[in-house]
Amino acid sequence: MVAQMDSLYIKTRPAKAVSRLLSYALFEGRPLVTKGRWINPLVFALFNLEKRLPQSRQVEKPIFILGTGRSGTTILGLVMSMHKQIGFLNEPKALWHAIYPYEDVIGSYSRGVGHYCLGAEEVTDDVRQSAHRLFGAYLTAVASRRVLDKYPELIFRVPFVRAIFPDARFILLVRNGWDTCRSIEQWSNREGMAVEQETHDWWGANNRKWNLLVEQVVKTDPAFAGIVDEVVKMTDHTDMAIVEWIAVMRQGLRLLNELPDCVHMVRYEDMVSKPETSLPELLKFCELPPDDKFLSYARQTLSPAPPKPPFPVHLVLQPLFAETMIAMGYNV
Repeated sequence: MVAQMDSLYIKTRPAKAVSRLLSYALFEGRPLVTKGRWINPLVFALFNLEKRLPQSRQVEKPIFILGTGRSGTTILGLVMSMHKQIGFLNEPKALWHAIYPYEDVIGSYSRGVGHYCLGAEEVTDDVRQSAHRLFGAYLTAVASRRVLDKYPELIFRVPFVRAIFPDARFILLVRNGWDTCRSIEQWSNREGMAVEQETHDWWGANNRKWNLLVEQVVKTDPAFAGIVDEVVKMTDHTDMAIVEWIAVMRQGLRLLNELPDCVHMVRYEDMVSKPETSLPELLKFCELPPDDKFLSYARQTLSPAPPKPPFPVHLVLQPLFAETMIAMGYNV
């Protein structure tokens, strides 16, 4: 499906199809393990032009979807994109790379320095201006009032984003660890590829994402103290996925505790089984008005997926995985 759209999406609100195509073609970029990467130079040329032009649109209360990949963040973004006020960017890592050149942890656009975690101190006047001009240009292009940006790794960059957009709203989407980790492992094995002398998969170019996650997140989180040496040696995609899920969920819990007014948790299982309850609450948090077509599309699109069975967990990860599952409200 081009730009993640199907026939129901186009039929429900045809103008949204145009918005999604513009988002996909001109603002999101094409990362590793995707087709059409030839367009990236054109996308970055457009960004360079837009950064030089006066800001075309005020960016107010942008919304960011955080969490772990393969936990339903894309379907949440697509459902929310049906709202009449929303323009949806699905992992616009090219746009963020144009704003801050050291944010690429995958290796899609750079193999130089990469920062998994970003704080307010990294936000210069140029960074702030570039972000507002690019997101403003996006809102103008898709004729939307509010931007919705799904970029799960921003969970480790919330202070950075808030220093740019002080009125930002953050949606923390969480999903059962069994389902998320198995989905990551299956995706990486399915989509991974050898390109010349590199391996490109869930963990970036030659494990770039994994290495940065371990060095900059795992080694600084007290929860992993005592098992870091074992984590560093992990090569099994399921074990690596468990490490990522634990690190992200623990960061999510910290954000919920520290920033309760601007971070809202949505449980994937509630979203797909009870959209009539969870989605109106989400709209209220985002300060978006009710929208009948949005809710109708959600009802027709969302449905529970069969739960994945438990699988063997690396011995050193078992206690922390169980502790995190319980903390997130799931059964081990």
